[in-house]
Amino acid sequence: MSKKTALSFDPDAPASPGSLFGLPYTVDNAKVVALPIPWDVTVSYRTGASKGPKAILNASCQVDLFDENIADAWKIGIAMDKFPAAFEKMNVTLRKKAELYIDAFTNGKDDTASMKKIKDEVNKRCDELRSWIKDRSLQFLKKNKIVALIGGDHSTPLGLMEAVSAQHKSFGILHIDAHCDLRNAYEGFTFSHASIMFNALKIKNMERLVQVGIRDFSQGEKKIIDNSKGRIRLFSDKSMKEKMYKGNTWQQITKSIVDQLPKNVYISFDIDGLDPKLCPNTGTPVPGGLEYHQAIYLIEQVVESGRKIVSFDINEVAPGKDEWDANVGARLLYKISNLAALSQA
Repeated sequence: MSKKTALSFDPDAPASPGSLFGLPYTVDNAKVVALPIPWDVTVSYRTGASKGPKAILNASCQVDLFDENIADAWKIGIAMDKFPAAFEKMNVTLRKKAELYIDAFTNGKDDTASMKKIKDEVNKRCDELRSWIKDRSLQFLKKNKIVALIGGDHSTPLGLMEAVSAQHKSFGILHIDAHCDLRNAYEGFTFSHASIMFNALKIKNMERLVQVGIRDFSQGEKKIIDNSKGRIRLFSDKSMKEKMYKGNTWQQITKSIVDQLPKNVYISFDIDGLDPKLCPNTGTPVPGGLEYHQAIYLIEQVVESGRKIVSFDINEVAPGKDEWDANVGARLLYKISNLAALSQA
């Protein structure tokens, strides 16, 4: 952003559509680069997350730029990268094939040559996307920018996590979600939205996974947690609520969460970690969950502790007939971007 543009920009004026939050930044001069990934090939329930990035972009113009805790927060600079048109197009055709396979899998009819071909194609294309995201993310990370991946389903950030691992000797993941996502190749898809954290555990210098708000998980996932020798720490929605019912404050609970995190923190935020009233159109909603300000307070405490937010993702935002889900997603994006930048100041 040029000095002239900086002087002329009015953060209180109505936002101009087309740029993220109406801000006058590009990926070249922004501190935070939002990487839009319109992809929901492997979702197992409801589709729509592929429309999340554009919906968040559109809804972002309704977000006021004043931040109660960070003076002139808009000057941090946030911009959205160009949409990956080839993958966006591929998502449409590949999703139709994936639906055929999931239906066959559910009915025990997936053991045919045609279904195996579809599964192999889906896995191959998902791997191509993962590789592209890693390479694209590294381009920005090497320029000391914060990359915020905007999905899309929750399979998408693996490439960014791998890029972060290439830039940092060690880091941990703060995972806000309704689900553990620790399933191995769910429904036959190696890069399933339900397998993101199973795959993240393969990153050797990812030293700890701290899961918050979980309220829907399998016996097999619980076994992985129990056998992780402390590498995975679970703060289920039920356990946190029970502590609050017994008199513990949210501040006390967040401290116990933050204490489990290493110095460098990657935040993976599946919007269904929030109460479904805040994301009614998300693909796999579950009763319970965090309130918006509970989630923000937790991330604020990560920053207050002196830890560094190295990158983050926001996933599973699926717009409905209105912009409600995208409105919440856009506000999460703005607030977490500000906090991530503050942690690196």
